[in-house]
Amino acid sequence: MNILGISAFYHDSAACLVQDGIIKNAAQEERFTRKKHDFSFPRHAIDFCLRDARLKASDLDYVSFYDKPFVKFERILETYLTFAPRGIRSFIKAIPLWIKQKLWIKELISKEMGYDGPIFFPEHHESHAASAFFPSPFKEAAFVTIDGVGEWATTSYGVGTDNSIEILAEIHFPHSLGLLYSAFTYHTGFRVNSGEYKVMGLAPYGEPKYKDLMLNELIDVKEDGSFKLNMDYFDFCAGLTMTNKKFDRLFCKTPRKPESPLTQQDMDMARSVQEVTEEVMFRICRHVHHVTGRTNLCLAGGVALNCVSNGKILREGPFERIWIQPAAGDAGGALGAALFAWHQCLGNKREPDGENDVQKGSYLGPEFEDHVILEYLKNNNIPYTQLDEASIPEKIAELILDQKVVGFFQGKMEFGPRALGGRSIIGDARSPKMQEIMNLKIKFRESFRPFAPSVLAERASEYFQIDVESPYMLLVAPLGTDVRRQMSEEEQRLCGLDKRRAVRSGIPAITHVDYSARIQTVNRKTNPIYYNTIAKFAEKSGCPVIINTSFNVRGEPIVCTPEDAYRCFMRTNMDCLIMGSFLLDKQNQEPLENDIDWHSEFELD
Repeated sequence: MNILGISAFYHDSAACLVQDGIIKNAAQEERFTRKKHDFSFPRHAIDFCLRDARLKASDLDYVSFYDKPFVKFERILETYLTFAPRGIRSFIKAIPLWIKQKLWIKELISKEMGYDGPIFFPEHHESHAASAFFPSPFKEAAFVTIDGVGEWATTSYGVGTDNSIEILAEIHFPHSLGLLYSAFTYHTGFRVNSGEYKVMGLAPYGEPKYKDLMLNELIDVKEDGSFKLNMDYFDFCAGLTMTNKKFDRLFCKTPRKPESPLTQQDMDMARSVQEVTEEVMFRICRHVHHVTGRTNLCLAGGVALNCVSNGKILREGPFERIWIQPAAGDAGGALGAALFAWHQCLGNKREPDGENDVQKGSYLGPEFEDHVILEYLKNNNIPYTQLDEASIPEKIAELILDQKVVGFFQGKMEFGPRALGGRSIIGDARSPKMQEIMNLKIKFRESFRPFAPSVLAERASEYFQIDVESPYMLLVAPLGTDVRRQMSEEEQRLCGLDKRRAVRSGIPAITHVDYSARIQTVNRKTNPIYYNTIAKFAEKSGCPVIINTSFNVRGEPIVCTPEDAYRCFMRTNMDCLIMGSFLLDKQNQEPLENDIDWHSEFELD
């Protein structure tokens, strides 16, 4: 049986194919259109899912769309009516697209795909919950889903047992932890639905000076984690911005203009909203554990990408085990919708083994075999050296050891926002200069942002205070005390962005200013070539940790095809690119003809 899941129209549109209950493939539309966070109907992602499985639309048994459009439209209309006549500009901007397209999903699917079969419409948070529980290794678990907003729900919790999920309670719009975080994303000068992880990365540079003010004025949080926002300070219900002038007066500050210098107040606001988010999530999870009595927890929704909060819940919370959907945002709704149809709607059995998830490492996207890569290289007269597969790990390890920055394009593309060794840029984590080099010369992004480590799974606890695997880069953990370096008095006095100048550990390129790291543990079973590369580097250097950042530059989605990879390679100061068996050296390449200035093209993201 073939079930296609679809998410679309808000951000990160995606498609996923489930065959007889098994996740066959999944991809985000942005990877094909090259429009970051593309929210359009995922024509290209659907086409990939079908072609990869050698199917036509007529071979599908069901399609499952990740939310209920009419219920969402009801919420939007009711909200505008509540705030009328305020919000008329926003209303005029939003409604035509709803009337023309967003309401008529059945007709759109028929028109775009030529599919006229049955369609399921789970609720938005049901799709999130399904994406959290059904792929997890657990036979039963509690789940928590937190995001901006679905139809009405912004937060929900419930239980998953065998092949069914049940939502037990919800918090409704406009009271939203995700929208609170997005409000501070907006106010600190970053793009909403895109820059929230920048706020999370900025937080350790600040102090939680505004935490009490936020808890007293902006959000009323109860002991069980339920909360209400004080809507006097927010404009997202009816306006075109997230916050209003009363918010500005509360913090004695107008929103930072994008690309303008970051102030200490921006950093303190980031730290404060991060700690408030951690506090709310922790209280919710403690309450859910008490109510459900479950020992396992599954998380999804965009707020579940807050890996700092996730790490705190794992270390300090009441649950024994946690599993987080790698594509926790709206993209994962496509996967959840398909699995919801298979298990919940159709009643098919589920047989978890208690240890391994069924997400396949989240390597669910397109794969390009050597003959396809070779054809591209030859057609474009691109110089290369071909390696046999067995020698790739050793050669790449030598390049990293030689302080080279390497584009790593291997196997299936990852599903979700994290690069996990399929479409990655890698380098030496021991280098004190590598963070700045990769931020400014490779990624063209803000210099304060930390990089993540990839570490051999069996050696992670030697370097980090973590005793579980973190294959999807969704947990932040402190560095082990043995790895930390004693800073000088001068280094300890550094404040603000100057903190990044201090060398804090033996792996400084991945050590954030609070001695934390967003960890990816690498397992030989799920990604053997990436594992073997790190193992060879460990053999030569004694260190089983390398830098792993996504293969893209600021403002661009992660690369998908060999052409995407080559263009990104050539437009940056990467030294080498390994695509399949083919190694490309930057020194041997001719400059791209009639090419854009990559840095200026994306500097306003």
